[in-house]
Amino acid sequence: ALMLTFFLASCERELTQSSYTQIPLDQAMTNETNFTQAVNGAYSAIKGAGYFSVDTGNQIIVPDLTTDNLIYNPQGRGSNFTAYNWSFSPSNGSVTGLFTQAYFVISRANMPLKYINNLPDGAFKNNIAGHARAIRALAHFDLVRAYCKIPTQSTDANSSLGIAYVDSFDPTNNTATRNLTVAQVYDKIIDDLLFAADNISDNLADKSKLSKNAIYGLLSRVYLYKGDYDKCIQYGNLAIAGSPSVGSLTNFPAVWSSNNTDGVLFKVLNSTQEAVTVGVAYQQGATTTGGNIRSEYVVPKSLMDLYTTDDVRRSAYIRTSVYQGLQRNHVVKWAYNTGGETPLNVVEVKYLRTAEVYLNVAEAALRKATKDEALANQLLNTLKASRYSGYVSTTLTGQALLDEVMKQRRLELAFENDRFYTFKRLGLALQRTGEGPNVDGTGTASLVQSIQPTDHRWQWPIPLSAINVNPNIQQNPGY
Repeated sequence: ALMLTFFLASCERELTQSSYTQIPLDQAMTNETNFTQAVNGAYSAIKGAGYFSVDTGNQIIVPDLTTDNLIYNPQGRGSNFTAYNWSFSPSNGSVTGLFTQAYFVISRANMPLKYINNLPDGAFKNNIAGHARAIRALAHFDLVRAYCKIPTQSTDANSSLGIAYVDSFDPTNNTATRNLTVAQVYDKIIDDLLFAADNISDNLADKSKLSKNAIYGLLSRVYLYKGDYDKCIQYGNLAIAGSPSVGSLTNFPAVWSSNNTDGVLFKVLNSTQEAVTVGVAYQQGATTTGGNIRSEYVVPKSLMDLYTTDDVRRSAYIRTSVYQGLQRNHVVKWAYNTGGETPLNVVEVKYLRTAEVYLNVAEAALRKATKDEALANQLLNTLKASRYSGYVSTTLTGQALLDEVMKQRRLELAFENDRFYTFKRLGLALQRTGEGPNVDGTGTASLVQSIQPTDHRWQWPIPLSAINVNPNIQQNPGY
């Protein structure tokens, strides 16, 4: 018994010793190197499962397969089929991977902020705080637009249930509640982004970090969703002034087939070592030279026809080829790097591009109380001159101008985490075309052809796994 008592006491002393390989955070977060690594870790988390990796719940594809931009291919594996069929439920992971991963990103962003006063006042401290708050705002925005109503979606949206805005580092906390309205969440996002814009030190060459121009571009996106069109124009114009290129006609294909960043405001890094298979949600087997592509979802004929033969996006985004004797229109936007730097589907995510900012501002110019058709035409013509060979500028007015802006938004941002949210923020009914997956439009159509604007499924369900950990989280109505 005496020997056992001595043994247990010895174990206790051993267990309470400090690790030789790890340093407690309050000791580690005292020098610039560790703060830089902490911010880099927050950026890296954006490509985790639920955001942009693997197939199920990948945000690169879900907003397109839930709408009219993609059709299920029966030759695929059936990934994301429940999301395609709008069979959303709290217990499946078809669309809800974002919830957990986004809050993980937020936790990583909040960590350096907890210790920020360990740094001396000055430019470095301000820059770290700016990046951390920008990442935090970005992730909260992705959450609020997916799981809550969008301010322009309906008259009751601003006062409806928001999300928990987590602005402190406490990984063990399981008491957070959805105590904010949608309007209050947007105010916090904007506050973080404005702080970031004032404090981030620009590094325009490094697109893997949020520069001032990228922050201005994000603000144009947030204000467009908020319905504050004058602010959308104000900050969008700042982003355009600082980074005007939308990707030249010559460079644009290389933006998707290499690490070219012409027209990119913010990208998420990826490498052979990380091997995050971003494009696997779309297909397997794509090469830089030919076919044999097995797609999960393919491009419907009606959308393919909108990409005219003089449109550089047609070949940059889509390849028509045969798989097991059947021709399909395959999405190759996220498939490969022609330089061979990374394996198949391991590509960098272009999270925000100047082209989107042009479209944000053009749309806002036409939706604000006093329309600015001249501005919308100018931006639209600049974008189209970099997408269509031999393009000649035109001047449109009225509904025809707005229709063209929305058409170009669909063509430009197809397969890029936008289409679902365009329907949602405008309060539009989703109406699929009844096409099948074959290049001529034949084949089996989706079982779900229409979704009304009042359908509760426009707000994704909070995953049951998150509610089991924290019962204080209120589920969305209808689930």
